[in-house]
Amino acid sequence: MPSVLPDASAPPRTPVRPAPTADSAPPTRHTRRRTASFALDTSILVALLAASSAPTPLYPLYQDRWGLSALAVTVVFSAYALALLLALLTTSALSDHLGRRPVLTGALLVEAASMIVLASADGAGLLIAARVLQGVATGAATSAAGAVLLDLGDPRRPGRAALTNSIAPVAGMAAGVLAATLLVRFAPAPTVTVYVVLAALFAAQAVAVGFTTETAHRRSGALASLRPRLGVPPTARRALLAVGTGVVAIWALGGFYSSLGPALVRLVAPDAPQAARGMVFFTLSAAAALTVWTLRRTAPSTAAIGGCLAVLPAAALTLSGLHGAGLPAVYGGAALAGIAFGAVSQGALRTVLASLDERDRATTLAAYYVLSYLSMSLPAIAAGAATQAFGLGTTSHAYALTTALLAVAALAALVLSRRGRARSLAG
Repeated sequence: MPSVLPDASAPPRTPVRPAPTADSAPPTRHTRRRTASFALDTSILVALLAASSAPTPLYPLYQDRWGLSALAVTVVFSAYALALLLALLTTSALSDHLGRRPVLTGALLVEAASMIVLASADGAGLLIAARVLQGVATGAATSAAGAVLLDLGDPRRPGRAALTNSIAPVAGMAAGVLAATLLVRFAPAPTVTVYVVLAALFAAQAVAVGFTTETAHRRSGALASLRPRLGVPPTARRALLAVGTGVVAIWALGGFYSSLGPALVRLVAPDAPQAARGMVFFTLSAAAALTVWTLRRTAPSTAAIGGCLAVLPAAALTLSGLHGAGLPAVYGGAALAGIAFGAVSQGALRTVLASLDERDRATTLAAYYVLSYLSMSLPAIAAGAATQAFGLGTTSHAYALTTALLAVAALAALVLSRRGRARSLAG
């Protein structure tokens, strides 16, 4: 019977340890810095979008205090989006030439300044000026921060950067509305406090950016890059065309709820508390964030198709609130609109950003956001003007019908695109 004890005459054996793998190796200082940079840039995107939605619960206060019309509110709202578009068109590739850190630092400082102007506003004129300044800063920062997330993507976690680019904006919008709504309820100066807090946050982030890893090599051509252009490579162009109509539909819904949502709540339930008016957009953006996270492993085309389908009951449920169903229907419609927003935006971004080279990341993201914010701002301005002429109830019906038709068109385009890919694979 062989002995189970080691042979005393044999040399001692050194235990054989498996070679460290990428997953088991301890994180290096470089890895930790990249992780910290990724977290910081995610927080920047969240904060930027939180600041963009923070005024939503304050619009009723502005209207009561300064007598602003529905059109004035949508102009204030859209001034931000249109300024952001201008910045995207001119600065989307600037970080590819100057580096991500200088562009982010400068944009965050301008964003902080815009918060100070918002805090000191005493009428529509300063609100519009502050929102223009904020839009310019956000546009300059959005492409750079989004590109950093893609630069820092981990090969072991494919899709993380695209998922973060999808979920950070909607999570930020939800956080901004919630914080502003709570301050309206509890803070002594709600139209000042939220902006002072955000200004301090942006200043701190600007300092922190200086300690992060630079992910883009400086190169010449910075001035030339300011020439307005949209660069969508052929590999992403077909995908953007397929999902574009759906993106228009869900961002138009977002623009309606962000600008006129509080007024719709007041129309349906005049006796509802002040907080209920701002929380309708929180419902949309929170549902969108949860949807992005839930569908993170769902096929992009499936997510986009499901989101377009959700637009139809969202529009119907919202309108039922105007016909006796009351506030629960409006909130249910907002939740379904958020599900549609999250599903379509997540599927669209993952589809468009697939297989992109580094040099195309910033400009492609800019093209996506240009389409998105045009879809959010222009219909909102039209809705504000229509509300002045025909009333909010009639405008809401027309708006809901238009977004539903856009969703149907997007469904047709997505189904045809999926069938085309299936035929090409089968052939």
